[in-house]
Amino acid sequence: MIFSRIVGTGGYLPPRVVTNDEFAARLDTSDAWIRERTGIVERHIADASQTSSDLALEASRAALSAAGVRAEDIDLIVLATSTPDYVFPSTACLLQAKLGIKNCPAFDLQAVCSGFVYALATADNFIRAGTHRRALVVGAEVFSRILDWNDRGTCVLFGDGAGAVVLAAGDRPGVHASVLRADGSHAGILSVPGNVCGGSIVGSPYLQMQGSQVFKFAVKVLDEVARETVAAAGMQLGDIDWLIPHQANVRILEATARKLGLPLERLVVTVDHHGNTSAASVPLALDEFVRAGKIRPGHRVLLQGVGGGFTWGATLVTM
Repeated sequence: MIFSRIVGTGGYLPPRVVTNDEFAARLDTSDAWIRERTGIVERHIADASQTSSDLALEASRAALSAAGVRAEDIDLIVLATSTPDYVFPSTACLLQAKLGIKNCPAFDLQAVCSGFVYALATADNFIRAGTHRRALVVGAEVFSRILDWNDRGTCVLFGDGAGAVVLAAGDRPGVHASVLRADGSHAGILSVPGNVCGGSIVGSPYLQMQGSQVFKFAVKVLDEVARETVAAAGMQLGDIDWLIPHQANVRILEATARKLGLPLERLVVTVDHHGNTSAASVPLALDEFVRAGKIRPGHRVLLQGVGGGFTWGATLVTM
């Protein structure tokens, strides 16, 4: 049988750091208010000249280097983003060009904050089918471009960044199981309800969120999909060494770990210094803990996403 395995990780954060105090200086909020409700202390914001494909390029280079793989060895690119460079071509194609490679399939996947988990499951299936050997799976976002910077309920939550992994074919299981879910009836509680028509913006170009409803829904489905995925892999929750949920809010992360009966010592938290980077949050968190030597070869890691759509999903991997 053919399996797929993560053989390299990478991440990139724009240099500019925005602290809570910067928001407090111009909005009716405070560092204490933001920390108490979200756990976020700071986030990185892209320069006006930086696009999602630019961030993706840096994260991809780091992942390729960690894997000891050349860009030309990649035969599939799947890029998750809700903030593409253009309407088209895809950000994946732009990344492919910046990497200096041609001919391999490259496409974007849009599942908002679940995007990386969806993309990883997609690439895993390509590799298991035997049609591809090495995939570059990326989550990249510039969410700062779709925020109303006067709305204290949303603008303090998000940051920009990119994370990537190289997924390679092998004879040992790395990706054990993935479960993906969606329910479009909940689209209204988290959305950017606008589009371009006739050269004008129709609707709103800004992110809108009903925070309390998102919180309840996220904790519920993250608990459910974790149990489904572990069962599909033929394992138990106690077999998990690390839990990496989508980094949206520290209260969601801790509530999920508690519902699953996992000690907080196994919970990966980076939202405090990254903010919510949507599709980039899971690979960024994974890369940070791998490079810190906390997540090591042989560790079982449960990756989880939940986001607008509503979409959610999880993937259980052995590093």
